[in-house]
Amino acid sequence: MNFNLFGHQGQWLAVDCGITLEQVPGAVRPAVQMPDPRFIVDHRDQLSGLLITHAHEDHLGALPYLWEQLRCPVYATPFAAAALRHKTRGRRGILPAPLIEVTPGDRSLIGPFSVEWIPVTHSTPETCALCISVGQARILHTADWKIDAAPVVGPAWSDKRFEALGVEGVDAVICDSTNALQAGRSVTEGRVAQGLTEAIQRSEGRVVVGCFSSNIARIQTLSQIAADTGRYLGVLGRSAAGMANCAQQVGLFPSQFKPIHAEHLGYLPPREVLAIATGSQGESGAALHRLVAQTHPHLSLDAGDTVILSSRTIPGNEASVARLIEGFRARGIHVLEADSSDTPLHASGHPYQDELRDLYQLLKPSLVVPVHGEAAHMAANARIAKQAGASAALTGVNGDLFYLSPVPGVRRRYAPVGRLQWCEDTERLINVN
Repeated sequence: MNFNLFGHQGQWLAVDCGITLEQVPGAVRPAVQMPDPRFIVDHRDQLSGLLITHAHEDHLGALPYLWEQLRCPVYATPFAAAALRHKTRGRRGILPAPLIEVTPGDRSLIGPFSVEWIPVTHSTPETCALCISVGQARILHTADWKIDAAPVVGPAWSDKRFEALGVEGVDAVICDSTNALQAGRSVTEGRVAQGLTEAIQRSEGRVVVGCFSSNIARIQTLSQIAADTGRYLGVLGRSAAGMANCAQQVGLFPSQFKPIHAEHLGYLPPREVLAIATGSQGESGAALHRLVAQTHPHLSLDAGDTVILSSRTIPGNEASVARLIEGFRARGIHVLEADSSDTPLHASGHPYQDELRDLYQLLKPSLVVPVHGEAAHMAANARIAKQAGASAALTGVNGDLFYLSPVPGVRRRYAPVGRLQWCEDTERLINVN
């Protein structure tokens, strides 16, 4: 549910506008929830624009529901813009206007804010950190990132611009804390490609790989594995098919990326089937859920087939994922889980501790404000920042106002915060806390 505001002399710049999916007692499907934007809606005439750092639901998924309240220009890279158009159509929402496309590496002047879009590696392409400058003050909002020398899709991580920023001077870094409790370095997408190739080569029957639909690198990896192992690739699930189409529209896939229509998978010999499926978190109604329930219209699995969960289990989803795995195994279907595999079958898109230290040592910031994750993750990130030489590290909660420059500080509970939930029956938003 990312939604950030940066302010300067009475003007505001919004960064990201995302959703979360919450299990509601008695509901069949998870509820779509998002931040209550009441603070900035009350100051809409002071909102210069909204920037989308990348195409994940927790960073752009709320815009089809909330843009009508914000009514400001929205800036996004071509892939994020394509994903936003796709999701807006699917949710019968209102597409932001103007929707301004930027290229990683561009610079934008938005009200009093000068913004540089710095390309970073993450689990979806065209993710950008934002260097935001006003006057002599310069801050870096990292967005979601990791250091990946072999990302499969898009350019590899580069230290060059961050090293230059460290020389120029950075007042504050607002930094991803999601994996701050993990020692060492994250696995590269290239290493995951090797692990998936080994697992699929060993499989005798049909193979279905569950992954996050926005992981374009994983989809490209599986396309190449299909070609290398003599299988046909199909995509099961509207969200995965939609994101793959978005990637094709903006030229992120090579010309040889040509999955077959999903309805053809059921007619192939088992040894020739490789499918990508949505629902790796056990979501009701998603492709994997329909496969385990034997209600999918295009594909059925038999004993001896293989399901690979090429994703991590998001905290809170353990029970639904366990039911999914138990259901497949009860029918004699092999299940390989990235969470428990010795061979890399999934790579996180967020930095581990050594990557955080590397970035802080390059940037040499005066102040670090950890974001993303829970309190323990942000506290760990703050410790790493101080150990890496930051003069100060400040943590807080939703609604706190952080003074970034020239003098660091925090004003607690500055803005009212809460959650809105989309009600499908009435097609309106309601307050849930």
